Amino acid sequence: MSSVKNSLSHIQLGLKENWAQFLLLVIINAFVGAMVGLERSILPEMGEEEFGIAARTAILSFIVVFGLTKAAANYFAGRLSDRWTRKSVLVAGWLVAIPVPFLLMWAPGWGWVLFANVLLGASQGLSWSAAVIMKIDLAGPRQRGLAMGFNEAAGYFAVGGAALATGWIAANYGLRPEPFYLGVAFVVIGLFLSVFIARDTSDHARLESQEHSEQIEQSEDVGQKEVFAMSTWRHADLSSVSQAGLVTNLKDGMAWGLFPLFYAAAGMDLAQIGILTAIYPALWGIGQLFTGGLSDRVGRKIMIVVGMWMQAAGIVVTVLSGEFVGFAVGAVLLGVGTALVYPTLLAAVSDVAHPSWRASAVGIYRLWRDSGYAVGAIVAGVIADALDMDWALWVIAAIAVVSGLIVAVRMKETLRPSRES
Repeated sequence: MSSVKNSLSHIQLGLKENWAQFLLLVIINAFVGAMVGLERSILPEMGEEEFGIAARTAILSFIVVFGLTKAAANYFAGRLSDRWTRKSVLVAGWLVAIPVPFLLMWAPGWGWVLFANVLLGASQGLSWSAAVIMKIDLAGPRQRGLAMGFNEAAGYFAVGGAALATGWIAANYGLRPEPFYLGVAFVVIGLFLSVFIARDTSDHARLESQEHSEQIEQSEDVGQKEVFAMSTWRHADLSSVSQAGLVTNLKDGMAWGLFPLFYAAAGMDLAQIGILTAIYPALWGIGQLFTGGLSDRVGRKIMIVVGMWMQAAGIVVTVLSGEFVGFAVGAVLLGVGTALVYPTLLAAVSDVAHPSWRASAVGIYRLWRDSGYAVGAIVAGVIADALDMDWALWVIAAIAVVSGLIVAVRMKETLRPSRES
């Protein structure tokens, strides 16, 4: 044991102690998020105009394949990060992303767009999960919420920025290929930083396992099946977090696929749609700069409950509005509500999980969370085709309200007093 401690003597935990690598990982995650923003404001419109797809369910199929692939990649990213190194998973994610912008530029049919989203989902699951796990490793137990706030802020602010940029480019130069040139630059820069500058953080997790094991309720000796069971139904806190994450991205899958069409049906042009689809992820991103650290002080549970209900309110405002200002208010509520829950949910998982199986727990949580993309797209698409888009939005809002109630009733506070400082 002493030899292991000596080998880790050069490692320190904390954001201040690891600020350079932490900042680098924040920048890398911004490029990861920007890859999703490439298609956020224009792909539903592209499906209608260039490929003649009229059914909402068919148009939203790209979100279904993206969500299912990303969810599976999240699971394997967690396991591989525990077995191999975090950096190798990060680099693998960028390698998978290389063909994506070229496929979206030149796709001769919708099937090629779906294949691009399979690759995008796999890339996001690997690279974003690795970036999350690496930041948790560096931050240590006292500043997890703050670390997750910076991570998710960078990623989703980049989603909003890329959505705004591609919407503007599409409005001025056309839907293809010009908006996707940005993606080539994102891949090149992200891959370079990940391969040549980022360093692995597995030793930080090993150090925390030694120094803080007495503060962690769960045993170090937990198998993969047990972690899955706890995260899915057995552990009240972990399973409550997983369902809240799933519902949050269920709402996002609906917003991603239906909102551009909903705005267009209300008479918004491409430039206005680009602005509206950027407001929500941009506030989601910026807000997490504050909400992650706030959860380290006030606790996780209250922020999750309020955030779920605020997301529901944002959908209600949107469906009741018929003009740009009302849509913008709804997008603001959605962005702030999502910012309240996103880093807080990840921090809650990290509060409970032992460092030796924390990466796996994060991967399983993200599996369920990002399954919400597919569930949301399917539910919203089926209801919109069978009834109309208004009904789809009302159903998703009701699900978000119920999710908040589940957290309020079933989950206890996971922030430990020893960590609140």
